[in-house]
Amino acid sequence: MKCEQKSCASCPGGQKKSKEELAGCKLAQIRHKLVVMSGKGGVGKSSVASYLALALAKKGYRVGLLDVDLHGPSIPRMFGLHGVLDITPDREIVPHEYSSNLKIVSIESMLEDSDSAIIWRGPLKHGVIQQFLADCRWDDLDFLVIDSPPGTGDEPLTVSRLVPDAKAIIVTTPQEIALADVRKSINFCRKVNLDILGLVENMSGLFCPHCKEFIPIFRTGGGLKTSGAMQVKFLGELPFDPKVVEGGDRGVPVLEESESSVFVEAVIEFTDTVLTGLGETGKLEASNE
Repeated sequence: MKCEQKSCASCPGGQKKSKEELAGCKLAQIRHKLVVMSGKGGVGKSSVASYLALALAKKGYRVGLLDVDLHGPSIPRMFGLHGVLDITPDREIVPHEYSSNLKIVSIESMLEDSDSAIIWRGPLKHGVIQQFLADCRWDDLDFLVIDSPPGTGDEPLTVSRLVPDAKAIIVTTPQEIALADVRKSINFCRKVNLDILGLVENMSGLFCPHCKEFIPIFRTGGGLKTSGAMQVKFLGELPFDPKVVEGGDRGVPVLEESESSVFVEAVIEFTDTVLTGLGETGKLEASNE
């Protein structure tokens, strides 16, 4: 059943619920849950999760972005967010509000020293991810985008168990060494009964900023070929763009810039493909943020 309470503090039975039940109540207020995964590091998974969440928010959807990469969190810095998250008197975690319809939570935003090393094993990881879901004030959302660390370890396994109706978006780059690990991620999802929305190929070549010629840095077509072989929907290609790196370092995503680019157009097309795959055919008004 869908929880009708806006806050667990106002729920008559809220104090008696377990963390798992509280997480279920919070998740019941969120229409779509997307977990962004990759088989290996270095494929730009966090960038894909960030730009997908931001593009959805700019289309007018209410979006939460949850960073469960506990050992290497990067989301807050990519959005230029600083400071520790607030805690309400009811012990709820208040997410950072990047814009009026984009909320962001990361373990980095709960540390006094953002350079601190997180040295945790499985049970602690499970507990903190459960807390992010149960104790955060997400409220009603259209989307919760979950940025998971690379591989098939504790964090994605915890997400698959706590968010059983989530759909996976798997990120790869075109070269075979990345695609080999992507096939493991696909088989992981099938093993734990996590629905796969599709596969997106990141860093699909570079359009030279001077001559505009396309340069296939890591070869091309590997993502499309793998999606066909593994019978997974292909969600599109995102080209490499140096401005994405610059924007991430400055905490200003390139989607915030007025100038369009091949990368920005590709992100919009990718986001539209995700929406179509979820049956979201209606168009919301764009955000003024």
